Amino acid sequence: MSDALERLAEHAHESHVVVAGGGVSGLVSALECAKVGMRVTVLEASGSFGGVVRAAEVGGLTLDVGAESFATRGGVVRELLEELGLTDRIVSPHRAGAWVSGVPGVGAAPLPKGGVLGIPDNPWAPEVRRVIGWAGAWRAYVDRLRPPLTIGHQRSLGALVRSRMGSRVLDRLVAPVTSGVYSARPDDIDVDLAAPGLNAALTRTGSLGGAVAELRAARPTLAPPDAPASDIPPAVARPARAAAPGGAVEGIAGGMWRLVDALVARLRDLGVEVRTDVSVEALTRADEGWSVRTSADEESLSADAVIVALPEGEARALLSPVVPTLDAADPVAPVVEVVTLVVHAPVLDAFPRGTGVLTVPGSHVAKALTHSTAKWEWVRDATEPGIHVLRLSFGAQGEEPATAPLDDEAAAALALSEASALLGVTLDASALRAWHRVRYVQSQPGAAIGRAAQTAAARGAVRAVPGLGATGAWLSGTGLAQVIPDARAEADRVRSAALWRRG
Repeated sequence: MSDALERLAEHAHESHVVVAGGGVSGLVSALECAKVGMRVTVLEASGSFGGVVRAAEVGGLTLDVGAESFATRGGVVRELLEELGLTDRIVSPHRAGAWVSGVPGVGAAPLPKGGVLGIPDNPWAPEVRRVIGWAGAWRAYVDRLRPPLTIGHQRSLGALVRSRMGSRVLDRLVAPVTSGVYSARPDDIDVDLAAPGLNAALTRTGSLGGAVAELRAARPTLAPPDAPASDIPPAVARPARAAAPGGAVEGIAGGMWRLVDALVARLRDLGVEVRTDVSVEALTRADEGWSVRTSADEESLSADAVIVALPEGEARALLSPVVPTLDAADPVAPVVEVVTLVVHAPVLDAFPRGTGVLTVPGSHVAKALTHSTAKWEWVRDATEPGIHVLRLSFGAQGEEPATAPLDDEAAAALALSEASALLGVTLDASALRAWHRVRYVQSQPGAAIGRAAQTAAARGAVRAVPGLGATGAWLSGTGLAQVIPDARAEADRVRSAALWRRG
């Protein structure tokens, strides 16, 4: 037995894995392979690791300008943070609650704390009725009187809510959440992926409101909304689960970018070669392994296995020549721009709109705002009195960001104007101390109708090729709680196949 283990360890040291992409999925994949003694090289095309988990200095503050929180579901992110020695830095957001703005006849109101994906369990609750009005409450109550869906089930979230509770619940409560979490319209969201068990509960209880109440009772740990999910960029937005928007999230004191720094440090400790400003240009089958051509003077690396952890468009372009059944076409994905503002505005000390604001689609050019100083104590502690950090996101499915045609200064001015409107306070140009702007191309929402079949086909095609793996938000779904376990599973599959094949 010991001889077999020694041979396996020897095979591990002899095996070389190249990981294309230095985002969180690539770094986690590399870590899993390095743990067993494999030789690993990580190649990142940009000048820094982390993908959408990134930071920048804005007005003298080091702030997350990408992901700023993670879903606690499953405990997988916390487990990784514990492994990396970051447990003592895990923090919870302030529970002030988020608002919704752009409500006809109302303007802005606190986002109701009950519900699933914005669907209320009780339309007569005062905080719900304030948003949808008496007419909306009566229309939603019809849901209790209609017969349940007993044959099949409704696939589209928008169609389900519209037919059961009416347009006011859909437009004023559900659409702001799906636009924020998925950058997608409710009609394009698959109920069974976004809210597992909702259709079945509808049949059991006889109403959509009853189904929501049953799901919430079965998940007592669901937290009420504390911040707009929309301001969390693509790869780290909350996963497709029946959770209240913004609920059950945590962050890292000092910023989520510390996770990336810790991953890179651990990889270096394990002898992993981590390189920036080097992209993978092409893959070629070579004997039992791969030849990996890079952008570094057309350098080629030999590898026993390759894991591609790139955004969807880049991944498909790199993989399609060696995966004949993989479609090279890059599905049209939402583009989001996040503008971070540092302002001097003592009027915001009272947190007038809680930790942030979601918007009714079409009511504002900004999709959402996060009041970071209100949401995170560590941000508040890092700022001087009267200084506040605001993050605004622009763009959604089928909607180019309003900031896209603007230069940085004009984009910051637009963000400041939108912040004034969303927070209900006056923020003039003299309040603006600094700003930062970043653009993201989101993965197609994992909960979009038909998306599961697309990713399953892509996975099957890649896995049919020996020594090849692929991971990332476009396959796992967005959110670190989904990206991390997917990267681990794919790395385990690839490393096991490489070791036993060599053995």
